[in-house]
Amino acid sequence: MLAAPINPADINMIQGTYAILSPLPAVGGNEGVGEVLEVGRRVASLKPGDRVIPAGAGLGTWRTQGVFPEEMLLKVPSDIPVLCAATLSINPCTAYRMLADFETLAPGDSVIQNAANSGVGQAVIQIAKASGIKTINVVRDRPDLPKLVERLVALGADHVVTEEMLRKPEMKDIFKSIPKPRLALNCVGGKSTTDMLRHLQPKGTVVTYGGMARQPVMVPVSAFIFRDLRLRGFWMTQWRKDHAQDQEGLASMMDAVCQLIRRGQLTAPACTEVPLQDYKAALEASMKPFTSSKQILFL
Repeated sequence: MLAAPINPADINMIQGTYAILSPLPAVGGNEGVGEVLEVGRRVASLKPGDRVIPAGAGLGTWRTQGVFPEEMLLKVPSDIPVLCAATLSINPCTAYRMLADFETLAPGDSVIQNAANSGVGQAVIQIAKASGIKTINVVRDRPDLPKLVERLVALGADHVVTEEMLRKPEMKDIFKSIPKPRLALNCVGGKSTTDMLRHLQPKGTVVTYGGMARQPVMVPVSAFIFRDLRLRGFWMTQWRKDHAQDQEGLASMMDAVCQLIRRGQLTAPACTEVPLQDYKAALEASMKPFTSSKQILFL
């Protein structure tokens, strides 16, 4: 293994609260990039020197070396930077699928999302920007808010607002220049989601892919009756299971994401590189509030 990030799902798996749990004893980490050192005589799709990422969840990437069946690995182009490859299989793919699968979006349309500074949020901003789609990005208020806003705008964010701003009349000013969104991406839950969906167009869709607030999604009855909003869920692991036989669809997605990286339209999320021996500090840092930098274990 070359590098592997610490994601919220990794922490949840360790805590025993995630939807899938590896049988113990287990190695942590669901994402990362490695280099093939040797292959067995019957291996046809990989060779020494190839860069690979996990084909699914539960591989256990927080390690220096491993022996895996070839079907558990996906080859990735060697010209993709290590940090991009290490963070390729979950966040950018989640962003790509949510933007593509729930609403038919065209250039000039808009989407709204909370947790916009998360790994998925940063990928949504960049992929949407490359497609000509406007983004309204919701973040929690914090001491270094101007710095965070500056960073998200540099990635391509059109508007960055705090959760408190969602409830203020000033939000109407945003929709003087862009249409109201038909798609909302929720990674938080609770009041943040309730306030965000108020700004959706009728018949719009709310896609929940995370629950950082650990609070239920609360939707007014009127939003269903009078605006016909749709609530959906998305989990990249389930998408891969559902499309296990659709190798063409998987290859198309990976190629599209890699092309964005090559063109400089998609970069790795803000990262802190940590040697494996300092994993305890990296785990602690990943669980601190208002964390905007992803901890990457270099192996």
